[in-house]
Amino acid sequence: MQKQFKAIIERDEDGFFVASVPALPGCHTQAKTLSKLKKNLAEAIELCLEVAREDPDYRRAIKEFSYEPTFIGLETVLV
Repeated sequence: MQKQFKAIIERDEDGFFVASVPALPGCHTQAKTLSKLKKNLAEAIELCLEVAREDPDYRRAIKEFSYEPTFIGLETVLV
């Protein structure tokens, strides 16, 4: 059975794509291209799920810190 996760993807100052999965605390990865990022992201999620199966502390962290993101928008603010 496949599971679906939402990832937040940004581009850093060095041009790398950086992704995090809010439903899995500590689940982050990066890559130079989006296609490589997608592969890295799948691997990172699989590793986090493996840890969750074996580590009760990580399962507690998931319950305490995870959230399901809802995209609202992007705003540029001049100060």
